[in-house]
Amino acid sequence: MTDAQPERSVADAPERSRFEIIVDGRLAGFAEYQLGDGVITFTHTEIGDEYAGQGLGSTLVRTALDDVRARGLSVRPLCPYVAAYIKRHPEYADLVA
Repeated sequence: MTDAQPERSVADAPERSRFEIIVDGRLAGFAEYQLGDGVITFTHTEIGDEYAGQGLGSTLVRTALDDVRARGLSVRPLCPYVAAYIKRHPEYADLVA
């Protein structure tokens, strides 16, 4: 018997100035940002305690950065988690403003 994988989705919630990761219909975490002049500044990333250790932070930030790239924006990673993610994944270094 195999365990079913939870349904995960990441979406921009511009009305709340953040990207959100939803797991099985529940908010599991978010990456807050400020947007201005072609630059998105990530200020804080948070994953709920009950979702820790599942790789959701990486999924959230990777998806957010892919969206930022598709929109032609630059990134200012003030959030330590986003900055560390970019350092570990140099394929996103070109996005840094």
